[in-house]
Amino acid sequence: MMSGPTKTMAAVTAAALVLTTAYTVALGSSGWLWFGWVILGVVTIGMAAADSGEPTVRRPRPRPKPQP
Repeated sequence: MMSGPTKTMAAVTAAALVLTTAYTVALGSSGWLWFGWVILGVVTIGMAAADSGEPTVRRPRPRPKPQP
């Protein structure tokens, strides 16, 4: 499960892909623009991978019962 910041980063990456594609169709390809989008995608994948390694729910350890 992705955290809030990772979901936001994924949405920004998807929006950047749409904008980059629209720019390429309208005005022609720009290598630097695509390079920037690839870097953004790699960072997004890294954030998603880092999130997947964390436990989703942390349960506190039960306290030991005092012995009389």
